[in-house]
Amino acid sequence: MTGQIAGDCVDINTENPTVAEYLNNVYNNYINMGVDAFRLDTEKHVSRLTLNQYYFPSWLKTGGKNFFIFGEVCTRVSEFWNHNIPAISAPFYTWAESDSQYINSFTNDQASNIDLTLKHYDSNASTANQPTSDNVYLDGLKYHTPDYSKANGTSVIDFPMHWNFSNASNAFTRACEEDPYYNDSSWNVTYVDSHDYGPDMDSRYDGGTQSWAENLDVLFTFRGIPCLYYGSELEFQKGVPMDVGPNAPLATTGRAYFGDYLEGDVTATDFGTYTNASGAVASTLEAPLAVHIQQLNQIRRAVPALQKGQYTRSKTYVDGNMAFVRRYTQGATDSLACVTISGGATFKNLPNGKYIDAVTGDVKYVTDGTLTVSSVGRANMRVYVCCADGFTGIDGQIGTNGTYLK
Repeated sequence: MTGQIAGDCVDINTENPTVAEYLNNVYNNYINMGVDAFRLDTEKHVSRLTLNQYYFPSWLKTGGKNFFIFGEVCTRVSEFWNHNIPAISAPFYTWAESDSQYINSFTNDQASNIDLTLKHYDSNASTANQPTSDNVYLDGLKYHTPDYSKANGTSVIDFPMHWNFSNASNAFTRACEEDPYYNDSSWNVTYVDSHDYGPDMDSRYDGGTQSWAENLDVLFTFRGIPCLYYGSELEFQKGVPMDVGPNAPLATTGRAYFGDYLEGDVTATDFGTYTNASGAVASTLEAPLAVHIQQLNQIRRAVPALQKGQYTRSKTYVDGNMAFVRRYTQGATDSLACVTISGGATFKNLPNGKYIDAVTGDVKYVTDGTLTVSSVGRANMRVYVCCADGFTGIDGQIGTNGTYLK
């Protein structure tokens, strides 16, 4: 050991080859037991060079191509470059080493390895010359195969987006600004609040139910993998500090026990659908945000473009505030969706044909490449799915409308 982080996290000698071998044996045993993903805590406190050299290759080799690793690069600032230092910023941790002096560079000498990580940090202390990628973007309106030749095979929690979720527009804008600097932000794990923080606060999010609904619209339709902290569907413990350590009972914090709200019975039948709910859980599932999440979940599951699609906000194709086009093409699947959140939008140069809104079932026929959506109101949205010949369409409205989607 070399010390402690925050008084309760052991800072071990991650650059020591003997330690690395032991840790890899432990982690790989978990993978072999059936674990299919790792959330790496406090990733920022380990050099990317160390992770790329000793750990990620071992875990990914054991887990195979579908094993998922995402790290917490905690950056409590609104900018995506943490204090303008890439080496401690979220996008940085999605890249493989490209400088030859750092490829296969570790030896059996811990001191030499540590010296190399310090040099690596210094060489990445400036935002100049950081790599960029177009993996998340459509090529015009065409989906293209992502180029992962420079990726390290892992993803991160989108901390900059999270920190800006005081309102949906801020978070959406920050995500669009930071996207070029990730290898592929399609794999970013996105959330509004967690067991540690709300957006730019140490408490659970308390921006109001409508703001919560609008934030969720972005989470479930824009790039990234949406993640919900328990109780958000009820605004559980809103405004309450997350973690006060030994200074107060757990029940008075944002990490309080939530089980009382889940008492009763329910049969889950699919994503966002259930039957035979009784007791407290029935009331929980009927809460406005819970209903909102159910429909969002069903829409996302029904439209492949919202799960895996690249996007464009180019003025050639989109005119609107929180508006974008997403498309995913793979094998027999060709899914295209035009999304606008909390406002109207005009989509241009689209394939002609039939479009169905997944939120309401409204049908529009595009004949000149243009689809216009009137303003829908805050926290409402429209998801017009292309149902023209050759596209993976939908049959009509997906899910049941609630207070905000209507």
